[in-house]
Amino acid sequence: MTRVTIIGGSGYAGSHIAEAAAVRGFTVTSVTRGEVAQQIAGVTYTRGSILDPADRARWIAGSDVIIVAISPRGDMAGETRRAIAELAAEVAAASGVRLGVVGGAGSLLQAPGGPRVMDGPEFPAEIQTEAAVMGDVLEDLRATPEQLDWFYVSPAGGFGPWAAGEYTGEYRLGGDVLLTDAEGNSNISGADFGVAVVDEIETPEHRRQRFTLAY
Repeated sequence: MTRVTIIGGSGYAGSHIAEAAAVRGFTVTSVTRGEVAQQIAGVTYTRGSILDPADRARWIAGSDVIIVAISPRGDMAGETRRAIAELAAEVAAASGVRLGVVGGAGSLLQAPGGPRVMDGPEFPAEIQTEAAVMGDVLEDLRATPEQLDWFYVSPAGGFGPWAAGEYTGEYRLGGDVLLTDAEGNSNISGADFGVAVVDEIETPEHRRQRFTLAY
């Protein structure tokens, strides 16, 4: 049975991945820094920090796949990139563990060849720094040794608790370019996002690659 550890498993992205993984029958551990009031059936909750080397070593030893679903904000604003880089190096040194990172849509390209979504005039200024940090995380992963098996997922531009949507069981996959529909909208529900990530875990198609998804 696939063992999945989700760092930041109580957040919007992390909780949807956890739920989809539990439904799929995986052994799921959700790592948080605080107590979780509303817990998902079939998910084991534990306290820990990506900044703690002992916690990271424990996760690596007990996982087939580790998903990082944290944001560089608050007290993690200046720590997220370094912490993910350290975890990536440790996973690379292990055997048989895969690393997945949930980024944002900001580092996606508006069209083939650029510019990036975050460089557009309508991109929210309040999340510009977060988007830049997660873009740097992607470039760090691309520079890692070949033995690190990683994937990086950027959701649609309209992904978030303000647009939770409903489960449809459908989604389109893309690469580095933002996916939009015929009206120019870029959306994906939390439930379909979670299922898409679990599909990637179960049947890897993006080894050492970034992918995106939308309707």
